[in-house]
Amino acid sequence: MRQNKLGASDLVVGEIGLGCMSLGTDEQKAILLLHEAIDLGVTLLDTADLYDEGRNEEIVGKAIKGRRSDVVLATKVGNRRIPGKDGWVWDASKAYIMEAVKDSLRRLQTDYIDLYQLHGGTLDDPIDETIEAFEQLKREGVIRQYGISSIRPNVIREYVKRSHMVSLMSQYSILDRRPEEEVLPLLAEHGISAIVRGPVASGALAHGREDKAQKGYLGIEGEEIVKLRHHLEQLCDEKRSLTQLAIRYSLAHPATGAVIPGASSSEQLRHNVEAGNLPPLTEQEVSLIRSLRPANTYTQHR
Repeated sequence: MRQNKLGASDLVVGEIGLGCMSLGTDEQKAILLLHEAIDLGVTLLDTADLYDEGRNEEIVGKAIKGRRSDVVLATKVGNRRIPGKDGWVWDASKAYIMEAVKDSLRRLQTDYIDLYQLHGGTLDDPIDETIEAFEQLKREGVIRQYGISSIRPNVIREYVKRSHMVSLMSQYSILDRRPEEEVLPLLAEHGISAIVRGPVASGALAHGREDKAQKGYLGIEGEEIVKLRHHLEQLCDEKRSLTQLAIRYSLAHPATGAVIPGASSSEQLRHNVEAGNLPPLTEQEVSLIRSLRPANTYTQHR
């Protein structure tokens, strides 16, 4: 699998990572899948304190015990749960981040986090204070690097301008090309890596899942996605499935450092990882795919 640096940092990851949110809460099954992923060469594991109320971090922590040096461990912060209440509130304050990281470290059974990410963000946040928290944790060796997870260009611009972030996690696929308009060029200009989630568009671009496509996606009618799938399948063969084509499209942009498709089975995991062993898309293929994309009605978050 190809290896990429995240930004200008010393974090090196395989271009196919694993989004851990889809692992579920069956501990034994999830740990076996995580071990298989690592054995297959997956190094970037992405979780969050929000997933399954912290249970996801606990499972990841158990899985990597004794294999900590084999992975680049990424988690997220910003969604604060209030004891005794359902749901959570957004909190990007320095005080909360400095406390929340301790809980993540405990659940992950580690004394450092490779990549700590703000799990969202708005222009109303105390952005300088948030950055100060990440910088302090980095100086103290609690985290190695930091980034943000966002789809909001206005927020992304502020962090690019004011911080030393090395990565941006964002949704990006053939069906959601909004990042191509501004965000990905901005990252490329500043040497920041994109970590792409959703490369198969919630299954709408997954091999053998026309049923998912029929439900529509981000304002695109299901009928339009089904038509698009039929065109894309002309670029597939026994060596490259539709799923793998979609993953490779998200990897084709120069700003992309890694994609993190989820997996809930060994078959799905292996199929995703195999995309990392396939040749990159040609410029002609990328251009053709862009020309096929249907219009949607989903507007950019600001």
